[in-house]
Amino acid sequence: MKHLARLFSLIALQTFAADKPVETDPRLHSDGKGWKLNQATITDPKRPRVLLIGDSILSGYMAQVIKSLDGKAYVDAWVNPYCQSENLNNTVLPEVLAKGPYDVVHFNMGLHGWPEGRIKPGTFEPLTSGYVDAIKAKLPKATIIWASSTPVLLEGEVKKLDPVINANILEQNRMAAKVMAETNVLVSDFYALLADKLELARGGKDKFHWNAPAYQILGEACAQSVSKALPNAK
Repeated sequence: MKHLARLFSLIALQTFAADKPVETDPRLHSDGKGWKLNQATITDPKRPRVLLIGDSILSGYMAQVIKSLDGKAYVDAWVNPYCQSENLNNTVLPEVLAKGPYDVVHFNMGLHGWPEGRIKPGTFEPLTSGYVDAIKAKLPKATIIWASSTPVLLEGEVKKLDPVINANILEQNRMAAKVMAETNVLVSDFYALLADKLELARGGKDKFHWNAPAYQILGEACAQSVSKALPNAK
């Protein structure tokens, strides 16, 4: 009985994790209205559909993308704290993709994968490749665009890159870019867009988030790359 009770408890935890993701590191907060899937109201079934995937950075620029693509495409936005894992690739991601079909998927992930132990050494690239495979399996006709993770700063008023965490982000961006080249996925380099604009970072105790002008830059880049990939733009 104890074994069955433990099994049912694990199943419940897995279901909860898929439906309502939890970030246990307080530094990596959602920076908005929480983790969520924003779904557009569809009135024209012929209009293309877009899925934006990202962490809390997506909360800062998704409204601009939705506005920019108004009348061109319906935009869903999935703000989540997941990092690479088998559960994400095999269970959580397919559930979200099933909300489509989508013509374009623009995704970013990385700011939640740097803490030690979250992604085992040697697994980042195969898990990232599996993530792309999951999208292609569910949406074989969709255009996929990957956006690199944004810079991470030291705490304090002087805006400088965190030498430890940011180095991890750079390495993960490098490995992810390698996977995208191997899987023929388009790339939007968010890191490069903000690397020389650290004055636009939130700063203080917030190492990860940005002020409105930075999100405007990301939003414009995202909207432009997605717009070019829409079926009616090809």
